[in-house]
Amino acid sequence: MLSELNTGVIDLKIDTGQLDLDDIMRKYDTESRFRTLHSWQAKLVLIIAIAMSCFHFYTSGFGLFLLQKQGAVHIAFTMALVFLLYPASSKQSKVEGIPWYDFICAIVSVASAMYIVVYFNVLTTRSGLPNSWDLLFGFLFIVSLLEATRRISNPVLPGLAVLALLYCYFGRYMPDMIAHRGFSIERIINHMYLGTEGIFGTPLQVSSTFVFMFILFGSVLERTGLGRFIIDLSLALAGWSTGGPAKVAVVSSGLMGMVSGSSVANVCTTGMFTIPLMKSVGYESHFAGAVEAVASTGGQIMPPVMGAAAFIMAQMLGVPYMHVVVAAIVPAVLYYFAVMVQVHFEASRLGLKGIPFSQLPPLWALIKSRGFLLIPLIAIVYFLLAGYTPLKSAFNGILISFALSWFNKETRLTPSRIIGAFESGARAAIGVACACATVGMIVGMGTLTGLALRIANAIVTMSGGHKILTLFYTMIASLLLGMGLPTTANFIVTSTMAAPALLLLGVPPMAAYMFVFYFGIAADLTPPVALAAYAGAGIAGSDPMKTGVTAFKLALAGFIVPYVYVYNPILLFINVDNTLHLAQAVSTALMGVFLLAMSTIGYFKAPVPWSLRILAFGGALGMLTPGTKTDLIGLGILVTIYLLQTLKARKIKANRISMKTNEVK
Repeated sequence: MLSELNTGVIDLKIDTGQLDLDDIMRKYDTESRFRTLHSWQAKLVLIIAIAMSCFHFYTSGFGLFLLQKQGAVHIAFTMALVFLLYPASSKQSKVEGIPWYDFICAIVSVASAMYIVVYFNVLTTRSGLPNSWDLLFGFLFIVSLLEATRRISNPVLPGLAVLALLYCYFGRYMPDMIAHRGFSIERIINHMYLGTEGIFGTPLQVSSTFVFMFILFGSVLERTGLGRFIIDLSLALAGWSTGGPAKVAVVSSGLMGMVSGSSVANVCTTGMFTIPLMKSVGYESHFAGAVEAVASTGGQIMPPVMGAAAFIMAQMLGVPYMHVVVAAIVPAVLYYFAVMVQVHFEASRLGLKGIPFSQLPPLWALIKSRGFLLIPLIAIVYFLLAGYTPLKSAFNGILISFALSWFNKETRLTPSRIIGAFESGARAAIGVACACATVGMIVGMGTLTGLALRIANAIVTMSGGHKILTLFYTMIASLLLGMGLPTTANFIVTSTMAAPALLLLGVPPMAAYMFVFYFGIAADLTPPVALAAYAGAGIAGSDPMKTGVTAFKLALAGFIVPYVYVYNPILLFINVDNTLHLAQAVSTALMGVFLLAMSTIGYFKAPVPWSLRILAFGGALGMLTPGTKTDLIGLGILVTIYLLQTLKARKIKANRISMKTNEVK
């Protein structure tokens, strides 16, 4: 059917087919499998969600609780919402109403979390000596958390947490390499529930402060119409160029990804517009779905907001969040430059044109009417650069969004819109909160048993001390974990278990953590479980596996760039002693990515034969590898291919002109 999509300035009629966005979201995004509620049950959930957002908004502006108490209130709200919104089985996701036993689960989970808040002073005085009530509430909390996480994500993460708990208890029966003396149930519950190195450790502390506020910030921006403005702005900037619709997908999804932080949700949000638009101008379905998936996934590495894992990275490294943002700039540019170049080459190969200017929103009129919607994002960057904490920056950003929204009648944050923003912000945060709390048990297992250091030593031993092999094993671990874990949980596990192996080999901490961060995100594009690509395939109506493979090819730069900045940390602005060295590293990396895109698509001015594609790939590796000699070799290959392809393109053009002349005669 033909659907009229209002982009805010123009109406583009695009064939969206028989799409059901809710079904696609439920299939590929576990957080979308919530119940349909009505009457007083819907109002109850609304009140809890708004109360959760109000609690975090108030504490971020006027003072946090002690972090353990802050985390306890945060996870109490979270688990209450999970049990009220998410059924025990995905088959019941469309069943209306909340059964009685889920009300009991919600009450038990809230009581066991708030036990820490109510009796915090008493628990502190008898630290390490829990009584029977402490152990009972700890047991109930752990069981409730595992079930809540299973409902909102999948069985993989709580399964890993259960294995971690069993390992803590049965350690004495394990093989010698990973054996330990074993711990009692009382000691395990005390460590996980009452300590600060288990459930209420760094991941949950970050989730209950920085992460929630940035999610709420994104939700508020969405209510002002920022999403629609981003699509309009992307159309105005790139819609007219060769293969414009695909470039619109890259730009809009990258910008939206900064705010949403969820690959699948981003695909379903912007993809409903960009994928049909790409198909309407001639892109194949699988390519359109793959472009959207790759662009949406990259949003988690796009400064200044990035994904939730970036905040945890800053906390683990003990550095200001702005240091992580700065380190991510060049890798993000390389990632999106690669995608944009490949999209351009594919459009040139297919002979696809852009959208006529007459059908695009005028850029300056767009900026004049709604450009102020970007001010909160600019303000966030300013506050971070000025030394404000991420928490205070997000709080100020929300206040600025409230004020600026009243500049335009269409963007005003009326009371109903604010209520909607606070509700959707709370709902969007509960998945991250459950993941952070549950993965805290895995981290706690590592600190209690010392397994993390043993795994790091095992990886180094298995790789023979070779950095490249250690990087490869770490990449595989990140990808495998990412196929079953949310990005945030994946990062925490790999940074705890695998990244220390890189640190043992002298890799700078920022490069090591960024390495596992990238590959945790890349798992959303890696078959056989490429959730973002499969969501794109669902919208595009294409074969999921073919879309996943295409997405993997488009994201190839994202798989190579992490190796590059480990060997050349200057790309992360680490040890920049000479701006010329930095400029050389960035410029040659861009040229290397250009060659990589040429090799992947097989087109540059004219079809590129396989011999030159292989040569281009070698040149890309040369330019991406630090060193003047390899840079010169790569540059020589680039110049050679440029000349050969230019001559080939001229020859093809001359032949076409000759054929047309003969036809006229």
